[in-house]
Amino acid sequence: MNSPDGFGIRIAGVGSAVPEKVLTNADFEKMVDTTDEWIVQRTGIRERRVVDPEREGTFTLACDALRGALEDAKLAASDLDLIILGTVTGEMTCPSVACRVADALGAAPAGAFDVGAACCGFVYSINIADSLIRCGRYRTIGVIGADTMSTITDYTDRTLSILFGDAAGAVVVARDDDPSLGCLYQTMQADAALWESLYIPRREQDIPDHDRDNPIRLGCLRMRGREIFKFAVVKMREVIEEALEATGLSACQISRFICHQSNLRIIDSTRQKLGLPPEKFYINIDTHGNSSAGSVGLCFDQLWRAGEVKRGDYVMFVAIGGGLTWSTSVWKL
Repeated sequence: MNSPDGFGIRIAGVGSAVPEKVLTNADFEKMVDTTDEWIVQRTGIRERRVVDPEREGTFTLACDALRGALEDAKLAASDLDLIILGTVTGEMTCPSVACRVADALGAAPAGAFDVGAACCGFVYSINIADSLIRCGRYRTIGVIGADTMSTITDYTDRTLSILFGDAAGAVVVARDDDPSLGCLYQTMQADAALWESLYIPRREQDIPDHDRDNPIRLGCLRMRGREIFKFAVVKMREVIEEALEATGLSACQISRFICHQSNLRIIDSTRQKLGLPPEKFYINIDTHGNSSAGSVGLCFDQLWRAGEVKRGDYVMFVAIGGGLTWSTSVWKL
């Protein structure tokens, strides 16, 4: 849809950041009872990036990603009116990671806040940014999805520890004179009925009775993999079909479906049920794992810099995460 005020919204710049350290399946074979074959078969993951906690974290990755997006947009941090950051691994509850990023990059007095929507953090955040610009209140917003899942992973557990990596992706979105540009359709939805299937307890009293014997330590992610898999396979197909119907676009018109990298089998199942070729769905889970809110922005930056998506293309961002939350965002670039 075009803005009622006759302007559009442009993704002016894109950036991302990942740690240097690589954690391979061979490394996991030395840590827990697993094999490379078992991990690849069930997840599609071969390696993932993880922070050095002595010098890196969600804050540093977020800074690097937004800095890259600003450079790509040829803008200064002082040009931003607002910074929105999706994360569940902020180093502190207060101040928000977004506030610290704003200070570090010199964006003050831009507003800044974090969005806690788990793996949907980036897609929720870009949808919020689009809406705020579209209503006329803001002109230029920095959007970041960043998570360091290694900091909330129990590496003695062989089922979950193999899944996660650390990353950040960012975009700068700005008001544009072309009313055809921007978000054509978006959803941000949630249903907490299955919250116990994916959660991060910090106190014993918050653990459901059925999960009392779970050996994963407090402060680390817990997940019922089968329940989440079943939910995600159905929901991802549904939201893509709904977005196509709402926009009137065909799947062929979408340059790329840029999905949260949760599990290769989930993405492949969705693609096959939609009858779409592999090249329509970007995949980097094999080399980066599941980086929660960092994954969609990271994928977009890799596609953007490789020239595989370009100005004038239609793209669809899709994510499903803890909450349970799900979100879509269809853009004309």
